[in-house]
Amino acid sequence: MRAVQDEYAPNSICFGCGPANAEGLRIKSHWQGDELVADWRAAPHHQAFPGVLNGGIVGALLDCHSNWCAATTLMRRAGAKEPPVTVTAEFHVRLQRPTPAGAPLRLRARPASVEDGRVVVEAELEAEGKVRATCRGVFIAVGEGHPAYHRWG
Repeated sequence: MRAVQDEYAPNSICFGCGPANAEGLRIKSHWQGDELVADWRAAPHHQAFPGVLNGGIVGALLDCHSNWCAATTLMRRAGAKEPPVTVTAEFHVRLQRPTPAGAPLRLRARPASVEDGRVVVEAELEAEGKVRATCRGVFIAVGEGHPAYHRWG
């Protein structure tokens, strides 16, 4: 099964999730039941200090993964072949404890509510069996005229 990023935006240059950005984080998200999951591993240059992942990288991972949860949720609900372009309208990250830079990380996201092209997503980042960060974001579908429209792929 291909990652949603590879399936729907193979030419995207997004820093967090763009398959075409060789310098980016290049997360790969897949639906497992009712949640979108991704496994990811940091490189040494993603550290804030030795052994600990930079908080901005944590935020970028959660933002992109949650945005894909929103876009593909809208697609699935509409029975569409492609997801709409969605953007982050609001995003709150809670860093609960340091995230180890050398450990495998798991991202989980699920839609909390869906209404008229607007999806509230709740997500978390786990490492070594513990939740390291959580987020709640609002993502909205945008149309023609918005700078992000059809910029994914």
